[in-house]
Amino acid sequence: MCSPLPFFSLLLICATGSWAMDVTMPFMEYLDQEQLVCLKWGFDNPAGDITFQLAVNTTGWVGFGLSPNGDMKGSDIVIGGVGSSGSYFSDRYATGNSMPLEDAQQSYTLLSMRENEGQTVMTFKRPIKTCDDKDFQITAQPIKLIFAYGKTDEISYHMSKRGTKEVNLLNYMPKSIPTNSSYLSATVDNIIVPSNTTYYHCKVMQFPKLNTKHHIYQIEPVIEHLDLIHHMLLYHCPPKVTEPYDKPCYIGDIGDSCFGIVASWGVGGGVYELPENVGIPIGGEKSDAFYRLEIHYNNPERKEGIKDSSGLRLHYTAKLRQHDVGIMTTGVLPGRMKYDIPPKANQFHTYGICNTAYFSKFLNPVPDLQVFAVFLHTHLAGTKVRAGHFRNERQIDFLGIDENYNFDLQQAVSLGSIKTIKQGDEIVVECTYNTTNRASVTKMGLATTNEMCLAFLFYYPVINITSCVSIPDTKGVLIDAEKIPMDKITEYEMMLKKAPQYQVIINSNHNASLFPNGTVRDLMKTPAACQIRNTSNRFSTSWIVNLAGIILVLLWIILM
Repeated sequence: MCSPLPFFSLLLICATGSWAMDVTMPFMEYLDQEQLVCLKWGFDNPAGDITFQLAVNTTGWVGFGLSPNGDMKGSDIVIGGVGSSGSYFSDRYATGNSMPLEDAQQSYTLLSMRENEGQTVMTFKRPIKTCDDKDFQITAQPIKLIFAYGKTDEISYHMSKRGTKEVNLLNYMPKSIPTNSSYLSATVDNIIVPSNTTYYHCKVMQFPKLNTKHHIYQIEPVIEHLDLIHHMLLYHCPPKVTEPYDKPCYIGDIGDSCFGIVASWGVGGGVYELPENVGIPIGGEKSDAFYRLEIHYNNPERKEGIKDSSGLRLHYTAKLRQHDVGIMTTGVLPGRMKYDIPPKANQFHTYGICNTAYFSKFLNPVPDLQVFAVFLHTHLAGTKVRAGHFRNERQIDFLGIDENYNFDLQQAVSLGSIKTIKQGDEIVVECTYNTTNRASVTKMGLATTNEMCLAFLFYYPVINITSCVSIPDTKGVLIDAEKIPMDKITEYEMMLKKAPQYQVIINSNHNASLFPNGTVRDLMKTPAACQIRNTSNRFSTSWIVNLAGIILVLLWIILM
């Protein structure tokens, strides 16, 4: 039986895995019901490294693995501990219910191993994608994690000291059960969906009054016609919006100025839960505020007479979390200026920028923005989206990468690490399109057959800026995208990329400011998908741990 002190120590180790305490490994799960085995992890991007920290209530050997079915056979395993002659650690694989074999290619690197007050804490990393056929490949799907440990450093049969738990390492969403499980409903009421191929319906409303500030922690879709609804967005309105309405969007109503994103759902997505230390503020001083629900109906078959009452259910709690969430739109400003994508292009890139140096014109001081999630969005022609992070004119990171964009699978995905954006940092959003099956120009716009290029950043602390987007000054671009020859497509793309950018920054009151002469900086190559390493069991001298993630929640925004 474990003594109370070591058990308490383990709880302290795992408590440091909160978002506020450890930005390098923000995810944490107990792998057993007794909470004696704690796993923390984080990663920088889906093509980089993933770092784990396993804390176990034992002074013997500890083992951790990735399994195809929860059993030993076919598992990718590491075993380590602190023995009488120092630490030991090895990458192994299991061929059955027997001692795992040592892998000839050691893909895992030990970062630290310590034993203290009855606990063994093993920190290690590996490439998310490896070239070793003995390694279990980590994907965005749930994986069965296995563990075992012994009372001594003699590695032998673990008996009952073992277990398994299914966890999605790359798309992790912690589950919380607040004592107050109340929710607000933002739904339309039995509207008739027109037979248009694309239709946007908007409902401006107020919620029941909440006298004190609360936090939304979970967004649940209420979908009546999954085949028609492409996405739903809930926006916060500026004070000038004072009356409700229920009608088509973007026909000149005052509610068109509601563009502070509060919640969303996109095709292919499900229930979205925020990390445990952040919440979307609602109520209190803003109890009288209006909100706009926008639903995009995609009806290519032009079905008639369909009634719909879909929307969003916002679960909230009076127990406030540490940070208020902000969602900032970055990328290409849709529909404002000419940014045409030529037909018959196998690969065409568009670019949008955000230079945060201008934020000081809106607020002072400008805090560091801690980005914990990003949503990348294009329409049907989009094949890839990347969001680069620059500091002092040099790229330091990617805020998001999707090399295999799927229009029909858009959902929230958590970043594996907190990305810090400092004042003066720049963001470049790059979208890649394939229009080989199109005979005419594709324009930026609302329709599914139009295009967008957006990255939505989820961050804290919230600031009074909702959008930071751009569009190229096309006055000097004399090529007509409609008539462009195939051999001139790359030249046309580069002319648009090199053109000065008009940057548009919009605050929560929908006041916009224009900043000319922006520059699109060159993005580095996406990190290689397959990494081969010659690693040893020696301690790493670096504690720079990666982490990133993916949160796909369909969020897009048209700035009217």
